[in-house]
Amino acid sequence: MAQDEEPSSWKALAELSTVGITLVLATVIGLAAGYYADRWLGTSPWLTMIGLGFGIVAGFVSLFRSVKASERRMK
Repeated sequence: MAQDEEPSSWKALAELSTVGITLVLATVIGLAAGYYADRWLGTSPWLTMIGLGFGIVAGFVSLFRSVKASERRMK
């Protein structure tokens, strides 16, 4: 029984770390895109804030999709 539980524990840990990394990366990518768009267009700080907002939203959308997918697997 311990052998059956161990791989699922590692799999759950991998899924959790992937969700965390995705949330952070989406936020950083949105922030960087907004920052460089601001530098290019000279509209500081508006596009940086909009890019940050889009990045945060994209990260949470990914989080919710992962949660829904894991709920479907649990059923």
